[in-house]
Parts: sequence; C-alpha cells; structure tokens
Amino acid sequence: MVSIVTLVLIVAGALFALVAAIGINRLPDLYTRMHAASKAGTVGSGLLLLALGLHSGDVAVFSRALAGFFFFILTAPLSAHLLARAAHKAGYTLSTVSVIDELKNKTP
Repeated sequence: MVSIVTLVLIVAGALFALVAAIGINRLPDLYTRMHAASKAGTVGSGLLLLALGLHSGDVAVFSRALAGFFFFILTAPLSAHLLARAAHKAGYTLSTVSVIDELKNKTP
C-alpha cells in the first residue's frame, strides 16, 4: 500500500513539475512565468519530497520531509510575490494579453 501511495505522489509531483516547466517556457511575460514556477513548481516539489519521506520508511526522515513540504508551501509563493513586486517597481511591463495592471497607479 505504501508503494502505491508513493507511486501516486511521484507521478503527481512529476506532472506538476512538468506543468511548471511548460508554463515557464510558454507563458508571455515575467509575471505569468513566475506564477507558473511558484505555484505548480512548489506543489510538484512538495509532492516529490513527501514521496521521498514516505518511501524511506523512517519516521525521522518522514517528519523532516513533512517539515520541508510545509516550508516550501509557506515560503515559495511569498518569495515569488515579493520578486514580482520588485520587478514591477523596477519597470518590467506586463504582456499585451494581460487585462489589467492593478499596481499601475498605486504608490510604493
């Protein structure tokens, strides 16, 4: 049963990582690429980390993997948000397909 759950986690994590890689290559501007990398990449890496912890069969390794998963989930989206704000303040423009720039008229 543990092997099946590990297999599902590995396949799901690999699919999320694949979606993140495709998003980084196909999306039009810095902000949408950063979104793909931070969301899908975080979930993919987290699932792979959980699969590793589960496959080890050791409670100490699994607890470290679980702590790493929560650290990923808490920090990666926040750091992507801060990088996107910094890029916006530096003057990187949105793609022409973007509908609205909500930060355009806000003060720093």
